[in-house]
Amino acid sequence: MTDSSKEELKGAAGRPKTRIDKLLQDSSKLYHSSDEDSKKQVELRFLMSPVSLVPKDSNSDRVGNVICERTKLEGEAFNQKAVGTGETESFPADLVLVSIGYKGMPLEGMEESQMFDQSKGVVVNEHGKVFGADNLFVTGWIKRGPTGIIGTNIMDSKDTANSIMSFLDLKNNNAQPQSSSSEDESESLFGRNGLEEFLKSNNVEFVNWEQYLRIESSEKEPSRLRSGDHPREKFLSVEDMLIAAKG
Repeated sequence: MTDSSKEELKGAAGRPKTRIDKLLQDSSKLYHSSDEDSKKQVELRFLMSPVSLVPKDSNSDRVGNVICERTKLEGEAFNQKAVGTGETESFPADLVLVSIGYKGMPLEGMEESQMFDQSKGVVVNEHGKVFGADNLFVTGWIKRGPTGIIGTNIMDSKDTANSIMSFLDLKNNNAQPQSSSSEDESESLFGRNGLEEFLKSNNVEFVNWEQYLRIESSEKEPSRLRSGDHPREKFLSVEDMLIAAKG
C-alpha cells in the first residue's frame, strides 16, 4: 500500500474505503477457515490491467488466456492513478466479462474551451467547480472518473455542494447594487429567489420544494401501492408528476 493510499483511509473521507478493506479482509479470513478443497473460488487481483486476449491453441475462435499488465499507483492522496510497469501476467480463461468500460464524453464546445480532459474522461474542475465557466459545477463520475461506491458519491457531492455555497457567498459579497433598491430586492438577486425569478423570466416550468412534497405524498398514496411493503409508486411520466405537483 502506498503512502497516499494510507492517507486516503484517514478521516471521514476514508470511511468507505476502510469499510471495503475490512470486508475484504474478513471475507479472506472466512475463506481460509473453510473447506480448502472447494471447487469454486473467487480470487480478486488488484492493479492488473487487461491488455490482450489470446485464443485457445485448439480453437482460435475461443478465448484461452487474458494477458494483463501489472500497474502501480502514483500521485498524491485522492489523486492517484494507475500506471503500467511493463510487467505482464497470463491468466487462463474460458470466459471474459467486460464490466468496466464507462468513459465520460464532452458536451459540444467543451474540448475547444479546454474544459474537458479527454485522457481521463472528466470535466476539468477543482472541487466540482468547472474551469472556464463562471457558474458551472459537476459531481460524480464526470467529475472524478468511474470510481468508488455510493458512499464515495456522497462525499463527492458534499465537496461540490461546498464549492457551490462558496461561489454563491463570493458572488453575494461582490454584488454591486445597480440602484437604490430595497434590501429585499437586493437579496432576491441570488439564491433561491434569484433562481426562481430567472426561471420565470425565461418561461421555464419548474418544481419547487412545496410542489416536490406534493409529488412525494402522491407517490405514497395507499391506492397506488402494490403491497403493504411497497414504500411508493413513482410516476412514470413528467405530465403525471406535474399534475400531482400542482395539486
